[in-house]
Amino acid sequence: MYYEQDMTQSQIAERLGLSRVKVYRLLKEARAEEFVQIVINWPTSRDHQSEQAVRRAFGLKEALVLQSGQSGASPILNQLGQLGARYLEHLLQDGMTMAVCLGRSTYEVIHAIRPGFRARVHVSQAMGTMPFALQELDSASLARHLAAKLGGDVRYLSSPLMADSPEAADVLRAQRDIRGTLDAARAADVALVGIGNLDPAHSGFVKAGFIAPEDMVQLLAAGAVGDIAGQILTADGQLHRCDYNRRVIGITLDELRHIPTTIAVAAGLDKARAILAALRTGAVNVLCTDDATAAAVLEQQ
Repeated sequence: MYYEQDMTQSQIAERLGLSRVKVYRLLKEARAEEFVQIVINWPTSRDHQSEQAVRRAFGLKEALVLQSGQSGASPILNQLGQLGARYLEHLLQDGMTMAVCLGRSTYEVIHAIRPGFRARVHVSQAMGTMPFALQELDSASLARHLAAKLGGDVRYLSSPLMADSPEAADVLRAQRDIRGTLDAARAADVALVGIGNLDPAHSGFVKAGFIAPEDMVQLLAAGAVGDIAGQILTADGQLHRCDYNRRVIGITLDELRHIPTTIAVAAGLDKARAILAALRTGAVNVLCTDDATAAAVLEQQ
């Protein structure tokens, strides 16, 4: 009545014989329990010329490039989330397995999947957990959210993203539950990943206490430019020779390369080098970004 018939709370209260306060509380509960979801569909015009250029330059299966210079444009990640979500809705089918990594862009894609869309997908958490201040950005929360939206099931990775040592990481990877979840992620039909730029002021590694700010500065000075699926990269798309990469609990670059569709969602001129490095790994075959970032990546190629 409130959402579909455009009735006011007072009109509903009168129709149903309830107080206006009761109607307000019921509407609030409906949103809290996700019986009602509000999705804002921002305009998402695509730059097809840039898409073609990016596809050709990196041999991608698909490039989704947002035309960002629109009047009244929403924040870029909101729009990229919708662009990525529409692609997922076109791609996913019942019975598929999907591997999910953490990050803001991953969250935006999952959040933008329309409430009416259903594909009974098996969701696998592909990275260990990271204690963000915003827990909804963590891989476990994202996997749960995606499975709930699609009406599928979920396998959790009961591990931190980064162990205390390479030896501790080996022990964790050998545990039955962790091994089973990672096996499911490796066998996925689709993977959804984000790309980080390792800025010490904003890095999730630093916020979570996995890497000290001064150590991150040293990593950048030693050639690190970004990360994908928790693995730190050099500009040429190789794994950085740092101890941290041996401590990560999650799907590896080589394993991502064997997944039929790996979608990376990232934007921002400050991420151009990291995106370029991620594309050079060969682990990403679908990129979702905006036109300004695409131009910067192509220019730096």
